[in-house]
Amino acid sequence: MMDIHEILKQLPHRYPFLLVDRVLELEKGKRIKAIKNVTINEPFFVGHFPHRPVMPGVLMLEAMAQVAALLAFDALGTTPGEKTIYYFAGIDGARFKRPVEPGDQLVMDVSLERMKSGIFKFKGVARVDDQLACEAELMCTMRTLP
Repeated sequence: MMDIHEILKQLPHRYPFLLVDRVLELEKGKRIKAIKNVTINEPFFVGHFPHRPVMPGVLMLEAMAQVAALLAFDALGTTPGEKTIYYFAGIDGARFKRPVEPGDQLVMDVSLERMKSGIFKFKGVARVDDQLACEAELMCTMRTLP
């Protein structure tokens, strides 16, 4: 549905912080399904952990937030400009159920629960091989820079 070239047009993130490789499904204003291919070349694996590489939980949340941003931009029919920034506003109920390791494909399903007064609330679930890896409620907002 959206390849890396389209993702790069929508998100301001770049290596090493772009954590979405492809969008598989997108239902306007409702839900999105995207993937992050996790490789041993990820820079965070050098220190997390040298003896047993594991993707940090906060980066799984960040990956889901990036996917949520793609859903929000599509719902609004907008492409963020240089003066628009998309921020985390909150995270509730974050749970980590299995480690994510090199070679895993993180499949993220994010649904838009509510959009009110410029605050977006999403439900995000990330899986590896149909096993729950991470889930959380994410609140995000967009701001225009001066």
